[in-house]
Amino acid sequence: MLSLRVTACACLLFLAACSTRAPQRSESGAPLEQDLTQDREQLVEIARQLIGVPYRYGGSEPDDGFDCSGLVFYSYRRGGVSVPRTAAQQRRHALPVSAAELLPGDLVFFATRAKGGHVGIYSGNGRFIHAPSSGGRVREEQLNNAYWRTRWLGGGNLLDALDMRSSSSLPAAPSPSPVPVDTAGLSARSP
Repeated sequence: MLSLRVTACACLLFLAACSTRAPQRSESGAPLEQDLTQDREQLVEIARQLIGVPYRYGGSEPDDGFDCSGLVFYSYRRGGVSVPRTAAQQRRHALPVSAAELLPGDLVFFATRAKGGHVGIYSGNGRFIHAPSSGGRVREEQLNNAYWRTRWLGGGNLLDALDMRSSSSLPAAPSPSPVPVDTAGLSARSP
């Protein structure tokens, strides 16, 4: 009787193991189906933890300081996403997004004197996190303040752009609905 129970348990365990399916992965090994909402929230949280880190031109590590694209590069890398290093490259690789369609984790681009412009991470509710300039520190600001509003170039979605490049067989997980942003005065400008 004991051997029958052992055999039955072994069969059940074997059948249970055979019925589970490993998640499908892309050639790079990343899961094809991702919860982009969670990824976006994680990116924003990583960037928020860096508020107060000093600005340093060319910086891409918390101990050394950040420039604007270095903050994006570091935050995305910590979130498990490889992105280009410079603001110009980040903008080139991102899918264009209007101010009204911004989702947390999207990038926001501005025309400044800096080569390639300025970039930050949209954090939701009309705000973004960025490394402003020499002498400054990583901070969160309103997208609609007068300085940034007049320099607005547009938004960019790197998560979906990179997901489209890495997985052509399965669609990306649905993105959350955008939070309304006061877009008065924000219109895309050419670089």
